[in-house]
Amino acid sequence: MLMPELSIADDGFRLDGRPFRIISGSLHYFRIHPEQWADRLHKARLMGLNTVDVYVPWNLHQPHRDGPLVLDEGLDLPRFLDLAAAEGLCVLLRPGPYICAEWEAGGLPAWLLVDPDVRLRTSDPRYQKPVEQFFELLLPHIRPRLATAGGPVVAVQVENEYGASGLRDRAHLDHLVTLLRSGGVDVPLFTSDQARDLADGGIPGVLRTVNFGRGAGEHLRTLREHQPRGPLMCGEFWAGWFDRWGGGHKTRRDEEVRDTLDEILAAGASVNIYMFHGGTNFGFTNGANDKGHYRPTVTSYDYDAPLDEAGDPTGKYRLFRETIARYADVPEEPVPSAGAKLTLRGIRLPERASLLAQAGALGGPTRRAERPLSMEELGQAFGFVLYETELPAAGDGVLCFGEVRDRAQVLVDGQPVGTLERENREQAIGLRSPAAGARLTVLVENQGRVNYGAGLRDGKGLVGPVTFNEQPLSDWTSTPLPLDALGALSFSSAAAGTGPVFHRGTFEVAAPADTFLHLPGWTKGNVWVNGFALGRYWSRGPQHSLYVPGPVLRAGANEIVVLELHGTRAGVVDFRDAPDLGPAE
Repeated sequence: MLMPELSIADDGFRLDGRPFRIISGSLHYFRIHPEQWADRLHKARLMGLNTVDVYVPWNLHQPHRDGPLVLDEGLDLPRFLDLAAAEGLCVLLRPGPYICAEWEAGGLPAWLLVDPDVRLRTSDPRYQKPVEQFFELLLPHIRPRLATAGGPVVAVQVENEYGASGLRDRAHLDHLVTLLRSGGVDVPLFTSDQARDLADGGIPGVLRTVNFGRGAGEHLRTLREHQPRGPLMCGEFWAGWFDRWGGGHKTRRDEEVRDTLDEILAAGASVNIYMFHGGTNFGFTNGANDKGHYRPTVTSYDYDAPLDEAGDPTGKYRLFRETIARYADVPEEPVPSAGAKLTLRGIRLPERASLLAQAGALGGPTRRAERPLSMEELGQAFGFVLYETELPAAGDGVLCFGEVRDRAQVLVDGQPVGTLERENREQAIGLRSPAAGARLTVLVENQGRVNYGAGLRDGKGLVGPVTFNEQPLSDWTSTPLPLDALGALSFSSAAAGTGPVFHRGTFEVAAPADTFLHLPGWTKGNVWVNGFALGRYWSRGPQHSLYVPGPVLRAGANEIVVLELHGTRAGVVDFRDAPDLGPAE
């Protein structure tokens, strides 16, 4: 269907010349199984939304410098946009190149960090050239889906909350506008910033929007001070929040956010609800924050949103629908009911494979150097790096690292001696070397690159020198372990020894449906079901279950693989009909 065009007037938006209020909600196609896109978009329209807001993750779409644009399966952005159009929804597209989104590195590719001097999110040519290349690859797929070509994309964002970056590089913002316009983007452009950052994040001639969670009247007045004419819009109305490992499960009272939404709409403003549906940080894709302490984000991106992680309407969904109905037409269809859930208890995982013994089958190529090589130097974005060298002498000593990014498991001759965590600023560990030439092994996990603030340049692995009793260690091997394919693993029912171990089991399903994997007695690691990477688990919580999309399962036999980094009590998992996201905070 042909979609109408959006325009900006002094007193508000127009859609094909008629007054229009944007009532939007954020959802991220890359956090949703592609077979569930249509369902989530349909439920957006049923809540009363006329628009959806969508980020574009550069790091997934272009995983390799000078590589092609990846648009298959869960990254088929053109298909997602076509589904939105079929549902009758407009789209606010936010292509970054920086998106934040509590997403790994804010969407910036890891390969940008190979150059130690590149200045991210600035007019530095070493940053701008790859941005130009990305837009050259992306925009041909967007142009046919712009509203001016009959598509659903009615407006496009320039950068993302740039005012909060502290960089104040107007040339960078101007260049992005030029790239979009020269690339054929002829729909309105906009920026989004928190109220205190509107001056630094705005661009002359580009619509400003303001982001907040409460205090609508005050923030909209501030927006009007910076933008005397044109539409008032909350670019991100935070209906919930995200969680970090070791914290509580963040929630916001339904009535509080309902009242703020009502305040926005009563003021005549447009709104984008962040998030309408959060989804999941599948695999290794979660981001992290570092405001003096490194804090990685959990796997679930439920966000306490109107549509929960499994796509079921919550109390917020119903309250928001009722509120929107006072200001706009809402479909007469009833609120959708919760989807069916699968329950299977006591699934045993009897087969095992040692990560250390089979590292050569999981990654590579191994590289030798005088120092440990960073993950970026190894051409790697996600997962683990396995470092090895020899200890110079026997006896007790202290092993010191310049910096661990982000979590290191230390072994000597295959025996675990301890763990160091960046989050706790741990850089040294005492150990006993049994002999000169004892094998030192360090398994380092990337727990998520920083996605916001001054710490955006977040290289992974072992950073800086490594010493034992103040003597520098050299002659290192570095093996990348992205764990993006596990087919080469050899499993057996025999004990797999100490250290990180893969556990495998099978289970039968009569009718596939959404479910939640619970891992009682397990410590920390990652899970794959039928080869689909669900994400990370960690006994420290708050999250104690992993969402399993129904399309991942199949009727009949299914496989589950769990990488346990430390140890498990029983080697048994459950599929249950409800999640455990931890105690509300």
